[in-house]
Amino acid sequence: MSADRHARTMLPIPDRRAPGLTTYDAKDPDTAFPPIEPLLPPPGAPNVVIVLLDDVGFGASSAFGGPCATPTAERLAAGGLRYNRFHTTALCAPTRQAMLTGRNHHSVGMGSITETATSAPGNSSLRPNTKAPLAMTLKLNGYSTAQFGKCHEVPVWQSSPLGPFDAWPSGGGGFETFYGFIGGENNQWDPALYSGTTAVEPPATPEEGYHLTEDLADHAVSWVRQQKALMPDRPFFLYFAPGATHAPHHVPPEWIEKYAGRFDDGWDVQRERTFARQLELGVVPPGTELTARHAEIPAWADMPDELKPVLARQMEVYAAFLEHVDFHVGRLVDAIEDLGVLDDTLVYYIVGDNGASAEGTLNGSFNEMANFNGMAAIETPEFLLSKLDELGSPSSYNHYSVGWAWAMNSPLQWTKQVASHWGGTRNGTIVHWPHGITDAGGLRSQFTHVIDLAPTILEAAGLPEPTMVNGVQQSPLEGTSMLYTFDQPEAPERHDLQYFEMFGNRGIYHRGWSAVTKHRTPWIMTGALPPFDDDVWELYDGSTDYSQARDLAAEHPDVLARLQRLWLIEATKYQVLPMDDRGAERLEPSLAGRPTLIHGRSQQLFPGMGRLSENSVVSIKNKSFSVTAEVVAPAGGVEGVIIAQGGRFGGWSLYATGGRAKFVYNVLGIHEFPVVADAPIPSGLHQVRMEFAYDGGGLAKGGLVTLYYDGTAVGSGRVALTQPMIFSADETTDVGYESGTTVSTDYTAATSRFTGKIHWVQIDLGVDDHDHVIDPEERLRVAMARQ
Repeated sequence: MSADRHARTMLPIPDRRAPGLTTYDAKDPDTAFPPIEPLLPPPGAPNVVIVLLDDVGFGASSAFGGPCATPTAERLAAGGLRYNRFHTTALCAPTRQAMLTGRNHHSVGMGSITETATSAPGNSSLRPNTKAPLAMTLKLNGYSTAQFGKCHEVPVWQSSPLGPFDAWPSGGGGFETFYGFIGGENNQWDPALYSGTTAVEPPATPEEGYHLTEDLADHAVSWVRQQKALMPDRPFFLYFAPGATHAPHHVPPEWIEKYAGRFDDGWDVQRERTFARQLELGVVPPGTELTARHAEIPAWADMPDELKPVLARQMEVYAAFLEHVDFHVGRLVDAIEDLGVLDDTLVYYIVGDNGASAEGTLNGSFNEMANFNGMAAIETPEFLLSKLDELGSPSSYNHYSVGWAWAMNSPLQWTKQVASHWGGTRNGTIVHWPHGITDAGGLRSQFTHVIDLAPTILEAAGLPEPTMVNGVQQSPLEGTSMLYTFDQPEAPERHDLQYFEMFGNRGIYHRGWSAVTKHRTPWIMTGALPPFDDDVWELYDGSTDYSQARDLAAEHPDVLARLQRLWLIEATKYQVLPMDDRGAERLEPSLAGRPTLIHGRSQQLFPGMGRLSENSVVSIKNKSFSVTAEVVAPAGGVEGVIIAQGGRFGGWSLYATGGRAKFVYNVLGIHEFPVVADAPIPSGLHQVRMEFAYDGGGLAKGGLVTLYYDGTAVGSGRVALTQPMIFSADETTDVGYESGTTVSTDYTAATSRFTGKIHWVQIDLGVDDHDHVIDPEERLRVAMARQ
């Protein structure tokens, strides 16, 4: 192996030309220059693949004893290593940013998700430039880099089509190629996709067989084949982050039918079955106890009998979703194997970025946005039963019950968001690298954490940790390389101290012991939380208690006190303080202290603008508002969308149908409130206006809609209720068309384009007292004068 000629601690590697003779004429026989050599990593650096699934609990995958078949995970485990004490942060964006940087999530500003960012450094959602991502380090050392799938690390005020793109994967994230989505979740049947920083539409429709996971795998396979065809000597770093199995749980029906009847006995029985299988496989040590069900989680026996068929179906859909994504991970693995480079590829298959999600309410949901709007009660048991056969289909936006999330975390306590307990943070992980691992099929039980990936990959590649990246001095990595565990199954663990915190749920691990306290329950959205100092701490000895089943706080108060103080020290060190358990306040930018694109009470938009997230558009929720559009209608009548926000599962649209203006308010895809004008929009230049006079008196109230042409009322009607918090996590606002799913069934995305001409659209708040920043009627007079 030849010596590496580069000094790689400063990135980009400085160009240094060796001095020597410079001739006057290139034909001079003394003319000589060294050949140009492309920058490559040190010899022997492996290809690297990280597969990170979403919202999968420790007890879900068959590779770790669960009921969901994951043959690809089992195959890689048989040829590699299983890690049964690998940990995440308990929530998606924090885990991802921690993994991609090798630093704790608060250190890189991701104390929670981007949508709840505050001005506190640990919760700002801004990655400091002193903590460059791993992909950037690898790219600047000569790796080809690509990401496919979910990116939830972009601050919400930077997520519009105008960026800035510093936090996007192909902007400042270090990935030369990106194909996927920005945000926490996406509709698997009709996603909002980006190629690099350019919005693109899915290549097919659900009716034509489209599914996001398959599309992502197609792009990943195509990329890796091309990379090896064109650059066979250059290693690659491929990050595959599908949206599965985050809600909505979308999967083709033939996959669901494989699980028919498998979960009819309920979550208590399933948890016991999984635990037995885990002991049999050895993925939990002998003597492990199955932790008890908490009072906040209902027993299966206590659920209404008439609801149990839909509850069982929720789990059938979820299991199918997990098997489906594992199948497509297998396609990527097969492609790498067919290229003859699998043995020299370090593969991390992380089965979940946190524990299983309990964000679907006690009954589960047909549209999970109901819960996020505080409107879960709208989905009655009768309604859920009526939708049983639609679960997983394009007409659903579904999530399973809390009980199933708890079962999928067997044998551990609690779920996603609960960073205090292993049910929120312990995820089964598989490492496969035949050239670097000889103990095929082995099990590793050293404590490890998602921040350990970056130092492991750098060590495997023979690369130093950079001290300078793009002119900025770097802070040290905070993880510990796992490479020592590859060939030393009994080696003492090196990562022996780790804090955890999410929404006040917190804990610390130190040399086998864990001290933890749960502050809030994820699915309880209302009610006062206790002061932090009133939280009750628990103590567990991990050397004899794998699942945190035996609380030793009363027996060892001295150990508990020591660990509580240690948690406070680590929390201070890594920007955890101040802890922040606020809910709705953090959704409002002005209260949270984060920037917003929109200021004031008015916003003007123009035709062709689209893919505008809710953070890019003035909020019309819980207030009166108006929408005014200056349009030119053709003589034969006009059709199509003037402006739409949201989609099938919640939103509103102002559009023309049959030549007439129509406004539709869609509440969660359950209730639709249409208002149609009495007459067609006249041909020529006109103003079409919709005014919504909010009833007031609290959140989610209704109001009166009035439609106008050029200031003359042409129709009115009532909207009985509205969505108070969020329309969609993935649908957007579009002007002159509608992308994704559509608010109204009067049109499709393909037929939504406005057939006339739109000059501008303006949203104003406060129509009940005519508090407008710009007078639309004056705008019309000016436009008419220009004609």
